[in-house]
Amino acid sequence: MKTTSTATTPAPRRPADAAPAARPEARVPWSAGCVADPAGALAFVVAEPEGLAGGRLLLRQRGGGEEVRLPFTATGRGPLRAVLPGDAPLAEGYWEVHAEAPGAEPVRLRPGLDDLRALVDRDPEGADAVAVHLPYTSKFGNLALRTWLRAPHAEAGAVHVAPGETTVRGRCYGTALTPAAYAELRPAKDEEGEPLRAEATGEGPDFRLRLAHAPLLAQGPRHWEVRLRPEGERGPDIRLARLLDDLVDRHAVFTYPATVHEGLRARPYYSGGNNLAFRVTAVDPASTQAD
Repeated sequence: MKTTSTATTPAPRRPADAAPAARPEARVPWSAGCVADPAGALAFVVAEPEGLAGGRLLLRQRGGGEEVRLPFTATGRGPLRAVLPGDAPLAEGYWEVHAEAPGAEPVRLRPGLDDLRALVDRDPEGADAVAVHLPYTSKFGNLALRTWLRAPHAEAGAVHVAPGETTVRGRCYGTALTPAAYAELRPAKDEEGEPLRAEATGEGPDFRLRLAHAPLLAQGPRHWEVRLRPEGERGPDIRLARLLDDLVDRHAVFTYPATVHEGLRARPYYSGGNNLAFRVTAVDPASTQAD
């Protein structure tokens, strides 16, 4: 086997929308920048709000369903702001961002300048649930919102790939590890295979997982979800994810080394939903370049 222990970080990509979005209007009059605070609150700031005074911000869940309206407020004659609280329980998924002027139909907002630095390594210590709201630009150039809502939640931290195993450190929210805790690698939806147990140790909310590569390689090509059972078989079953920062889509941003053995390659990765997973694929026999 040949492994290394560093992750490469190519340029971020824009996330793929979960479903086709409505095409933008010919002329969208307003744009909004987003400013986050350390508690995860998100302020939508319209710097040139002519005609929007007394209006509202409309968040509409993509594909139909929930709608949330937030009032625009102003201090003096400056920009208008609408604030989404950090603990707002928006359903997990994709949301369109609209502005509603008084007496007018909603229109999609264009993205402005964002300041999300306060979200990097956010730690909502003591929270029973984790709510995450991250702005991004849709494929049609509109302002959109990606949300997660997990209760309980297992936040993946450092991922280290070494010969024969991958270790993952992280922290739980809404639960804590017990002596019965273990990790589980589970075949992805619509793929066959038996779940594999792995070691999970820690104290209180902090955990360390040891994920052996050999059992994954032994079952051949497939995708695996990484899950945590902090209280054993009778407790919660939690999908590991990295959500508490400012990255909407980690899939192409973090690339980890692979283990190559007997014609198979095993590599940890983040899915499009920022969930931690493993992929086992066949190595092209014609290829002479190892990872």
